[in-house]
Amino acid sequence: MNTFLATTCIVTGALLAGGCATKKYVQNTTAPIQAKVNQVGEQTGRNGQQIEDTRSQLKQVDEKSQSGISAAQERAGAADQHAGVADQHAGEAKTSADQANRLGEKNTQELNSLRSVVANIDDFKLQSTVAVPFGFNKYELSADAKAELDKVAMDVKSGKRFFIAVEGYTDSTGSKAYNEGLSRRRADRVVEYLVAKHDIPIYRIHMIGLGQEKPVDVAHSRDARAKNRRVEVKVFNADQVTASLQGTATTSADREVAKQ
Repeated sequence: MNTFLATTCIVTGALLAGGCATKKYVQNTTAPIQAKVNQVGEQTGRNGQQIEDTRSQLKQVDEKSQSGISAAQERAGAADQHAGVADQHAGEAKTSADQANRLGEKNTQELNSLRSVVANIDDFKLQSTVAVPFGFNKYELSADAKAELDKVAMDVKSGKRFFIAVEGYTDSTGSKAYNEGLSRRRADRVVEYLVAKHDIPIYRIHMIGLGQEKPVDVAHSRDARAKNRRVEVKVFNADQVTASLQGTATTSADREVAKQ
């Protein structure tokens, strides 16, 4: 009996001793593994946080990029609009420049013609004079006045070197300032009729309003005042002088040939 108990105790003690040894072995074996697992978990957690931070940063960068792209697109659109406006202004400027050039060329031609007239002013001789009558305080052309101007236009159309002097006058009724204005309006009507109706070049016409100056009749009667209410149209021509000079030159040349 005692022997059995002793044996049992010995076996039980051995098992217990073996069990403790096995548990301790397991603990010693798994502890490093668990530590490694914990380390890996911690590292994984840090990596996950870094990934989230990176995603957040990427999102911010993407938002900034989108904002920058939108702003760039807006600026590009505005630049396109400005470019379109600039092109339009450039086109308008070119058109204005072309018109200015054409007008400048026309003015130059007319100025050259006028200079030619002035340079040869001594060659021009009075060809004809017409007095166009006007009613009291009137500046509209009557049928008789238009008929007289039609004759003037027919006479000058065949000429090449001529100019027309248009002088407006009034009677002595009224103030000097008013009469000067009225005389200019009368002269304007004559010039307007010659240019619009008969295509007389405007640069060939010289107009002035002299009011009550230079009366043709100094009397104070009704007839005298009617004579003074007029526009004098004077035609100066140099064609006859030119023809005369050409004839003189031809005669001189013939004489030189005869001498030979």
